[in-house]
Amino acid sequence: MYKVLLADDEILDLEGMKSFIPWENLGMKVIDSVNNGFAAYEVLEREKIDILVTDVRMPNMTGLELAQRALKLQEELRIIFVSGYQDFGYVKQAIALNACSYVLKPMEDQELIDALTKVKLELDRLHERKETEQAYQQMIPILKNQYLLQILQKPYDGAILDIIKREYRFTELHWPVCVILLELDNVSTWRNSSLDSEEKLSVVENYFARLHKLLDANGFEHICKVNDQRTAVLLSGGRGKAEIQSLLEELKQECAYTMTVGEGKAVHKLEDLHTSYQEALAALDYKMFRGKGRWILYSEVPTEDREDVKSLDIRFDALFTAMTEYDIVRIYDELEAIQLLASNIRSKFTIRNLAVYIMVKLEGHLQTINEELYRMAGLELKNFDILLHFETMDDIFSWLRMKAMEISEMLKNRKSTKNGRLVEEIIENIQARMHENITLRDMANRFSFSPNYLGVLFKEETGHNFSDYVIKLRMERARDLLKTTKLKIYEIASQTGYQYLPYFSRQFKEMYGMTPLEYRRKHS
Repeated sequence: MYKVLLADDEILDLEGMKSFIPWENLGMKVIDSVNNGFAAYEVLEREKIDILVTDVRMPNMTGLELAQRALKLQEELRIIFVSGYQDFGYVKQAIALNACSYVLKPMEDQELIDALTKVKLELDRLHERKETEQAYQQMIPILKNQYLLQILQKPYDGAILDIIKREYRFTELHWPVCVILLELDNVSTWRNSSLDSEEKLSVVENYFARLHKLLDANGFEHICKVNDQRTAVLLSGGRGKAEIQSLLEELKQECAYTMTVGEGKAVHKLEDLHTSYQEALAALDYKMFRGKGRWILYSEVPTEDREDVKSLDIRFDALFTAMTEYDIVRIYDELEAIQLLASNIRSKFTIRNLAVYIMVKLEGHLQTINEELYRMAGLELKNFDILLHFETMDDIFSWLRMKAMEISEMLKNRKSTKNGRLVEEIIENIQARMHENITLRDMANRFSFSPNYLGVLFKEETGHNFSDYVIKLRMERARDLLKTTKLKIYEIASQTGYQYLPYFSRQFKEMYGMTPLEYRRKHS
């Protein structure tokens, strides 16, 4: 309802406007009706008014004087002048004040209704523009996060890069710039705590919300969330490391959690940030040697160590895949490959820390499956006394072969009953978070699974790749909203997780053979 103020020193005219104009049908409400300019100004001082209907000539303060003062208070106020004087001088002054209309007395009700209708259309258009601007302003942080993440995760060039530089103030960066990745430690082990999955997720989200608030308050503008466990920050001109270390120490005192930081090399242009990001990822992988809660520079990680860590992790992922698929031959092959690789890099391992590394990796894999499972397998992995029994590498791998086969067989037996329920939960979660950027890695972190394992499991149950299934759900939701609501196309795109409208329209057309607007017109 638009708020209307009536001002006229003729009481009969004032009462007539109040009584005979169908205000509610026009979408308006008369807030007050007064018989002089001073009283009208007092109303404007205490309340936001959309439309002022005022007589031109009133004693002490004319309607023109009232309008001049009112517009200084409320610049978006719309004014309709009513007057029995046809002197062109009044009309001229009214036009100078951007009057929406000038109605002559004695007036027909319909004449004033027409003037009010015209004003309402203007206000409707103004509010639509404001809503669009507000929606855009709310989308800017989301778009900035998305564009920065895309720049980091894959190389960009050409015209789109120039637009991104201009719109998101990347031109103000002081080069050289490096990417750092902040990773929250021990998230996977929280499963063993008293926290349930929703509580764990809430703790992580609150932690990162606090982190981002501190970073923003300390002048770090270019931040983006990578996944539920990692945030990327751009450091300009070699500055900011000490401040971030101080912030992390403050967070550690508040929350008792640590973060490991991987830092890529500094680069001199936006197009090369992707390289620095990849280096920051590689630095984080070196956490197994350096330990948690450290700041690890890519430039300080020996080349051969980076390759060793990468190869070992790839082999363990392959082993765990073989275990989930109950592929006995591949389990033995991967174990032999891991043992050979570990033998080649034994200068960096003691027998003890190799055993710790293997057990941590195995523990992480078991947690992605089921907490109860490792208890059934006799693996109280929080009790590291078992390490005292490993005197040689053969001891480690003899134990690992036995446990890998036991776990693989149990997985096979338990798989059919649990997977269906799990996938149902995942789909429900996707539907509840449709407006967010949903990735397989984020979903894996949310349900405490590895991405590879969850991807295989999801496809077995649904017959679709995870990303394809998410697109299918998004398009189905968009289709339903187009048919059942009057939401604007960009609002539907936003609610279904698309910030870039042309991409949304293209995907919708690929699935349904027509654009969203064509679909709405056909089914309206």
